[in-house]
Amino acid sequence: MDTAVLQAFIAVASHESFSQAAETLHLTQPAVTKRIQTLEEQLGTSLFDRVGRRVTLTEAGRALLPRARQWLHDLDDMRRLVSDFSAPATGQLTGTLTVGTSHHIGLHRLPPALRAFSTTHPQVRLDIRFIDSEQAYDAVLSGELELGIVTLPPEPDDRLIARVIWPDPLAFVVAAGHPLAARRDDAGGIMAADLAPYPAILPSSSTFTRQIAEQMFQREGLKLNVNLVTNYLETIKMMVSIGLGWGVLPASMCDAEVVAVPLQGVTLSRDLGVVYHPRRVLSRAASAMLGLLEQEAGERVA
Repeated sequence: MDTAVLQAFIAVASHESFSQAAETLHLTQPAVTKRIQTLEEQLGTSLFDRVGRRVTLTEAGRALLPRARQWLHDLDDMRRLVSDFSAPATGQLTGTLTVGTSHHIGLHRLPPALRAFSTTHPQVRLDIRFIDSEQAYDAVLSGELELGIVTLPPEPDDRLIARVIWPDPLAFVVAAGHPLAARRDDAGGIMAADLAPYPAILPSSSTFTRQIAEQMFQREGLKLNVNLVTNYLETIKMMVSIGLGWGVLPASMCDAEVVAVPLQGVTLSRDLGVVYHPRRVLSRAASAMLGLLEQEAGERVA
């Protein structure tokens, strides 16, 4: 059984589509179909149910998926270990480092580390995928990504190793002309109940940032009135600035257009950091990137 058929199997399972898998693998759809047929013939069982345009894993396919991913991870680790023995003689890191990060982190936090990394290790190809933090987190879990530079989940998750790099205070924000903006200098801030009746503009409920906000409202016995949903923080800022609702944003994004309204007894914050799989042997390139990020965190603390 070769790696190509397993890669095709994982791609189809991930996308639930032969055409999208073919696009990801840079193959034709018939080539992907042939690889799946070959794998099914080798195993003597169907791995996908094909009903109309819908493609779903069979019970056998669901059982195979985690083992196929682990087999490819182990093979990748073996290749990396062997290449690392020969690489020191050149004095240069090589290969590809696959990283997932959010648009916000990629724009506002990551550039100094990327600049330092590419300057120090010019022969490493950076494959940076700008996706939601939660998607990057899952991709590290599945082995698709080596590192995720993401918003960390509000609750610890021992399935991945996480390192906090940037604490990120959050703020409840409104437009400068919002009725609550005039009260932001009230002694102690406004009450959470004052905010609740107004429409909110927040990321989707699957995001870690939304979960942090929801947990706070639940503790206060309040219900969120979510009017608009988008996972792009810059879009939330724009919609808040034109008065469509209030939002939760990193405090660093506050300016003349969106202002923070402190809530009495409420402090919100999230952690931004790097995650990687405990069962994966990090490449020398990934270890170098991790070292740069941890150095940045150490300099911030110092």
